[in-house]
Amino acid sequence: MASIATCFSITAKSHHYHYSCKLPYNNNNNNNNFQTSIHLRNPSKSRYSSVSFPVIKASIDVPTGIKPGGRIETDRLPTEVRKRAMEAVDSFGGRVTIGDVSSKAGLKLNEAQNALQALAADTGGFLEVSDEGDVLYVFSKDYRSKLVAKSFRLKIEPLLEKSKSVAEYVIRVSFGTALIASIVIVYTTIIALLSSSRSDEDNRGRRGGRSFDSGFSLNFYPTDLFWFWDPYYYRRRQRRTDDVGTNFIESVFSFVFGDGDPNEGIEEERWKLIGQYITSNGGVVTAEELAPYLDVPPTDETMVDESYILPVLLRFDGRPDVDEEGNILYRFPSLQRTAASQRSGRKEYVGKRWAEFVGGVDKFFKEKQWQFSKTKNTETAMVIGLGGLNLFGVIILGTMLK
Repeated sequence: MASIATCFSITAKSHHYHYSCKLPYNNNNNNNNFQTSIHLRNPSKSRYSSVSFPVIKASIDVPTGIKPGGRIETDRLPTEVRKRAMEAVDSFGGRVTIGDVSSKAGLKLNEAQNALQALAADTGGFLEVSDEGDVLYVFSKDYRSKLVAKSFRLKIEPLLEKSKSVAEYVIRVSFGTALIASIVIVYTTIIALLSSSRSDEDNRGRRGGRSFDSGFSLNFYPTDLFWFWDPYYYRRRQRRTDDVGTNFIESVFSFVFGDGDPNEGIEEERWKLIGQYITSNGGVVTAEELAPYLDVPPTDETMVDESYILPVLLRFDGRPDVDEEGNILYRFPSLQRTAASQRSGRKEYVGKRWAEFVGGVDKFFKEKQWQFSKTKNTETAMVIGLGGLNLFGVIILGTMLK
């Protein structure tokens, strides 16, 4: 377990105070220490301070044991956790609390904390403690460029993602292209064999004083096949047909293998909605308010069962509470501390619905219907017809070659 050594220095009038404490830093390696110096700013010069308690600004000093270009803490984070945390930081303008990132990105509190600590250590971020006691992580506007400059993984990640996207597209297109190419090759071979047979008959006819001209010619160039492999053509077609479905070449792959699960990654969206809803309600909600976002099992009407909210309590560190009227409320202290509340005061939305806080947002969590293939009936008929035509041609060609 590593630790962050922190020093507080407070100057108020003629008095001087010095505080020393240790903040835990969650790190799997046991031999790493990060020293942090925290200096109090003058209350009269800080917009985040009050008369009674000044804002604390903490800067992270990297010790000599950790050199630039060495181990990058952010590289140890899961890719999705890092991306979602950075998106949350960007959405709040680079000044966030752990609760902000957890609710916005739908991450567990410990995941959000680890991500923020790693990002701050790698990009020179610092901490601010407001007069309300909330710890804020502050990042510069160019923290992404600083991180990319240090991390080789982040440099090659966009290239790998593009390569993966191109490979997936080529695989989808290759099945339709292979089907068309197979039909062209099979029937071209059949025609060539028939033409060769007729040429032999013509030669025999000329020797007998007769001639025969079918008047039929076939011009086929191998380069014609490359038309089917033009990626820009299919991308243009895809843009035009996004609202109506896939093009024919891709529909072959869709017909054979399906289009995949449309709800893949939807759990992340579920937790984002839940976290943002809790935050919008001031960190206090009832089970009935979260029910539209959760999978509520059927229960007896005479029995109240709110066990379906337990995963939410575990993820966002919530606890049950009882109000004066005997109603069960669920409080999430970590989601009550937000950077936005420091600028405009804390806003309470207890009892208000999510749609009242943000207009146009769904009032419930909706999963998409899983359809094996989204190909239209005409495309399906064409795929079946071309497949049958190819099979028929292969059988005929096999018979002719025998």
